[in-house]
Amino acid sequence: MHADLDYSQPYASARSPVMGRNMVAASQPLAAQAGLDMLRQGGNAVDAAIAAAMVLTVVEPTGCGIGSDAFAIIWDGEKLQGLNASGRAPAAWTPEHFAGQTAIPERGWGAVTVPGAVSAWVALSEHYGKLPLTTIAAPAIRYASEGYQVTPIIAELWRRGAQLLKNQPGFAECFLATGAAPKAGQKVMLPDHARTLERIAQTKGEAFYRGELAEAMIAHGNANGSAMSLNDLASHTVDWIDTLSVPFAGATVHELPPNGQGIATLSGLGILEALGIGDHPVDSIETTHAVLEAMKLALADLNHHITDQDHMRVMAEHLLDPAYLKERAELIGETAGDPGHGSPKPGGTVYLSVADENGMMVSFIQSNYMGFGSGVVVPGTGISLQNRGAGFLLDPRHVNVVAPRKRPFHTIIPGFVMNNDGTPLMSFGLMGGPMQAQGHLQMMLRILRYKQNPQAAADAPRWRIESGRKVAVERSFNPEVIEGLKAKGHDIEVQAPSGVFAFGGAQIILRTKDGYVGGSDPRKDGLVASY
Repeated sequence: MHADLDYSQPYASARSPVMGRNMVAASQPLAAQAGLDMLRQGGNAVDAAIAAAMVLTVVEPTGCGIGSDAFAIIWDGEKLQGLNASGRAPAAWTPEHFAGQTAIPERGWGAVTVPGAVSAWVALSEHYGKLPLTTIAAPAIRYASEGYQVTPIIAELWRRGAQLLKNQPGFAECFLATGAAPKAGQKVMLPDHARTLERIAQTKGEAFYRGELAEAMIAHGNANGSAMSLNDLASHTVDWIDTLSVPFAGATVHELPPNGQGIATLSGLGILEALGIGDHPVDSIETTHAVLEAMKLALADLNHHITDQDHMRVMAEHLLDPAYLKERAELIGETAGDPGHGSPKPGGTVYLSVADENGMMVSFIQSNYMGFGSGVVVPGTGISLQNRGAGFLLDPRHVNVVAPRKRPFHTIIPGFVMNNDGTPLMSFGLMGGPMQAQGHLQMMLRILRYKQNPQAAADAPRWRIESGRKVAVERSFNPEVIEGLKAKGHDIEVQAPSGVFAFGGAQIILRTKDGYVGGSDPRKDGLVASY
């Protein structure tokens, strides 16, 4: 694969792809370096991923927290393994619990499902790690207790989040300690956060799910109208799962099965494979039109069929059947279609990719959703909680209707690519809520079909399907292509890069015969660290 890669830089980024034998790609430089520290201490890619993930809860609280959910795909040197550590709805979340409401709240305790990220760290460490969890947690604890300087993009997201969430229980006490959101370059210390990470590391997560941290969460929840119980936390489990995959452009792309949206990437790629995509340049009108139409069809299926795996009415594999995808491909014509999917919600997530010199590769994602998530922070703990309950619907006819102990539909997805000889090729992902499946597809098209290097694929202008025929594109999009798409019936809106990661933030590590090559999204503060 690597001999075919194009190492030119056709887009407006000053970044070059990074090479190395050990590599961590993360959305914040301190997190990437924390991961590298673990590798230098004799740890493996899993140890590095956990360390980076823990640091991100400190330095990028606008996208994740100790109360996040998480997913991972791991190549352990012999096989590919998926991990679903997303939490379930409280047992009390019956449809009657939400009687009189038209939707589950997006903020506050009423949106919080059981947080799963801590269980992901512990499970990954126990199954694959070489270093003690106390060693892995040390960089995050140090940054939380001694302080760090806030990066520019995070400072802006913090400001926006504070405007929305300052009145949520515990938010201001934790994140507005000086009375305002920190400015870029300002030092922030999170001592409660540090103590909580220490307890999690010392007890291997027991304090969080069955001990004093669990009791603090539930006491705060009960005082603020939450229906979550100690038993909901204590009964949380992770699932080790197999991936779903489709062949594309001479490789095989892997995603996790539902409750996540990775199946939409696979569906879209399968449709493009059936179309024989690749005759025109990657940024041409012809290619972009076909890719937009394929993604719309994939999103329509996603929104209609996908929920917790245990509650699916059709098998995920059936949605990826080549004959079915060929039928879907035949629906694509010369003009923009409208298969009738809904308009997506904003995102707020962190994604990281790690690879070590022994061949282990990790694709890891954790998120609070919609930025700071629920906005709830448990006093004295630094535990900021996700709002994944907002992923449920209240329509009793829909497959994704809320139910006790059910996992909500999730936007966060790690990606992975295998060569057809059974060797690993790439660990990749992209944060950004509903942008994720769309971003995965755009990057895989560029790298696998058009041989762009990981940094060029991260730099390239992106589009985002909204609803109907509406498509948002970045300002760097070719004006001629925009006009050509409009002529085909697409309703194009050019957006300035001021949105809260409206077009995602990618991290990519690709394996070559001599090492790894990595790319980090210029839309974020990120870094590929290697040696």
